[in-house]
Amino acid sequence: MRKAFLVTLFLGATVAFAGNTYRVELFKPISVNGTQLKQGECKLQLIDNKVVFKQGKTTVEAPVKVEANGQKFLSTTVSVNEDTNQPNEIRLGGTNTKLLFESPAQNAKRADDAANGSK
Repeated sequence: MRKAFLVTLFLGATVAFAGNTYRVELFKPISVNGTQLKQGECKLQLIDNKVVFKQGKTTVEAPVKVEANGQKFLSTTVSVNEDTNQPNEIRLGGTNTKLLFESPAQNAKRADDAANGSK
C-alpha cells in the first residue's frame, strides 16, 4: 500500500513539474546571459518570469516577459538577434505562450536601478 502511494505521489509530482518544462531545438548556437548554448536540443523550464535553459551540464537562466497569444502556436520557434546571437522571443508550440527576452541594455539598466534603489 505504501509503495503504491509513493508511486502515485511521484507520478503526480512528475506531471505537475512537466507542465512548465519544454523541449526546444536550437538550429544554431545562442548566447543567454553570456553563456553559450550549442546547436541542438535543450530543456526550457518556465518559472514565474524567469526561464531556465538546461543543455547537458550547462544551466543558465534569464528574465522573460510572458505573454499569452490569442491562438495556440503550431510549432516552437526561437527568434534570435543576428548581431548578438541572443534570443528575442520564443513561441512555445502547442501553447499560446510567448516568451519575450530583454535586450542586454535593458538588463543592465534594471541592475543599475536595483543597485540604486529606484524603479
